[in-house]
Amino acid sequence: MIRVRKIAHASYEMPDPGKQTEYYTDILGLNLIAKEKDAVYLANTVDHHSVVLRKSDQAKCTRIGFQIGPQEDLNEFEKQTQKHGVKTSRKKDPEPSISDMLVFEDPKGTTIEVFKRPDFLHQKFPTKGVVPHKLGHVAFHCEDVKKVAQFYIDVLGFRESDWMADFFVFLRCGPDHHTINLMGTGSNRHFHTAFEVRNWGQLQEACDFLSLNGYKTLWGPGRHGIGHNLFAYHRSPNGLITELFCELDLMKDEELGYFEPRPWHRDNPQRPKVWAKDPSASNLWGPGPPEEMMK
Repeated sequence: MIRVRKIAHASYEMPDPGKQTEYYTDILGLNLIAKEKDAVYLANTVDHHSVVLRKSDQAKCTRIGFQIGPQEDLNEFEKQTQKHGVKTSRKKDPEPSISDMLVFEDPKGTTIEVFKRPDFLHQKFPTKGVVPHKLGHVAFHCEDVKKVAQFYIDVLGFRESDWMADFFVFLRCGPDHHTINLMGTGSNRHFHTAFEVRNWGQLQEACDFLSLNGYKTLWGPGRHGIGHNLFAYHRSPNGLITELFCELDLMKDEELGYFEPRPWHRDNPQRPKVWAKDPSASNLWGPGPPEEMMK
């Protein structure tokens, strides 16, 4: 099976892309790398873009881009996808640095974009703002979480990392504990987008920087039980939630099947499992998420 290897970018629509662009550049510290008539492209480092912004009447995450390996065949991946009864299309030169893209929808209506990236941007990290070093994961509310999770496993080659009871699943496509989160809440919509920072020190500095610029944390800092990452959440100008995180669990060897040992793990070794719906699954340090997180 050809599997996607990494999340490359997330695309959003919103009433005011200009204001959101200022947030991503001045606050988060991404680079404004390109602008087209209907799209803004923002980058971290090696990829040409990790965030795409377009104008619409409602703030929402509309597309997720994934890369396959440089030696893998996009035509074969398309045939593999179609065998699952998925309707696909191809786009030539759809975005800067992407010459050929396979496009289809997941069961909750999010557009999936799969491609190979032949060249890297080789840009430097910015010197202002939070400056995360990569787009880590995107989380969604779902009407049918099990159906959507199975789609990501069967079609895109994701693996299950953990479940919280039977309504919240964490899926990985590489060594990171999760790249896609799906929570069964009865609606299909964006939950949050997460960017990885280096360590606790940078996360602390980020919280101070956000506060100085008028952004208050919705939840955190804390340490999740599932995934064990340190976290802090805030709401961006378009109303969608951003998570900053570090110290996420890593599965470096799929055959061994456990996450790299850490002193804060309660299990040793820490393997994928079903967690009880308990506050410690959400936050080992204290309270669970506030109601504001679900809006």
